[in-house]
Amino acid sequence: MGFRGQPLPLSLPGRQDNIMCGPLHPPEPHTDRLPLSHGGSATGIRGCSLLWTLDLGDTSPVMCVLVPSRLIPGSASSHSMNGLEAASPSLTVNASLAAPGECGHETPLENMLFACFYLLDFILAFVGNALALWLFIRDHKSGTPANVFLMHLAVADLSCVLVLPTRLVYHFSGNHWPFGEIPCRLTGFLFYLNMYASIYFLTCISADRFLAIVHPVKSLKLRRPLYAHLACAFLWVVVAVAMAPLLVSPQTVQTNGTVVCLQLYREKASHHALVSLAVAFTFPFVTTVTCYLLIIRSLRQGPRVEKRLKNKAVRMIAMVLAIFLVCFVPYHVHRSVYVLHYRDGRATCTAQRILALGNRITSCLTSLNGALDPVMYFFVAEKFRHALCNLLCGKRPMGPPPSFEGKTNESSLSARSEL
Repeated sequence: MGFRGQPLPLSLPGRQDNIMCGPLHPPEPHTDRLPLSHGGSATGIRGCSLLWTLDLGDTSPVMCVLVPSRLIPGSASSHSMNGLEAASPSLTVNASLAAPGECGHETPLENMLFACFYLLDFILAFVGNALALWLFIRDHKSGTPANVFLMHLAVADLSCVLVLPTRLVYHFSGNHWPFGEIPCRLTGFLFYLNMYASIYFLTCISADRFLAIVHPVKSLKLRRPLYAHLACAFLWVVVAVAMAPLLVSPQTVQTNGTVVCLQLYREKASHHALVSLAVAFTFPFVTTVTCYLLIIRSLRQGPRVEKRLKNKAVRMIAMVLAIFLVCFVPYHVHRSVYVLHYRDGRATCTAQRILALGNRITSCLTSLNGALDPVMYFFVAEKFRHALCNLLCGKRPMGPPPSFEGKTNESSLSARSEL
């Protein structure tokens, strides 16, 4: 058997080598047989090291070898690891992962459970956020900064929920993506755009509560609905620009007649991912926790506050932190572990299987945010709760409560109770 492949750049400490992958061909002269660790054999190239072989069944077997740069004319002396991720989509069968179906794919039972979860999550989140958005828009004239952030949060949740049916179909089809390359990119872009938009809007709500409770009078000029809308528009643009690369890189691979959408669960990773995770999540999470710690200290050390308002503030703190801890912290912690093992490339098949399954489970938890946010609206936002009760009980909706925004005589009490 002979070997013809395409070089991929790889940087190893103290070495300047390339990975070359390609199909095995009929025997050619001057080739050597190299033993495989699992009892088979494959073709070797003089001066090269065998990395792995991959038999995809319906197509020719694929073999990858480590080739010194001196054997490849015109090769650069040094390359970055990120080149692996930016390589041709036909070669994005991950170097750190075993053959798909051996380590990376779910069992039929797991696929069924994931599909059922996304179906239930879609129903609850769609109904809850559609109703919340309608109520927020109806009372927009009496809006406060907090209500503006809640409205944009509902928009982000609803947009994220609308792409969940594609994940449902993906798992019902046994990890087969039937929609093509462009929908795969759009699905990943919209999902992660709205996930991080939700994180930042929750952070804005935390900062607004900090200003309203700790500095109710000093923050009057800053806490206006117009400024809240401008802040939301700025966040939408920043997050969209940050997620734009997901729209330009190939995200589907085909193995044995099955198309996999890598963007659904971010199956590719590079060393830049750790920096992105730190910037995208650590900052808003630390900001949120800090704001709520300062709020708690202010309520305990400041002037006596009505018990109802104190309980309301504690409920909001508990709900927002619970959403962070349940929906976002597990994903980002596991994502960091996933990226480190992805770069390492020495994980066993069992470890790869656990990492892939954890990647999907924590992604499920992030999508659960869309169903939990309406619960937060009900327990924290009194206007939302009253409007919802009036709607469900068939009573005539009450007129919007007077707005305190823009009045120089706003008191600490009104600022703390404006939700």
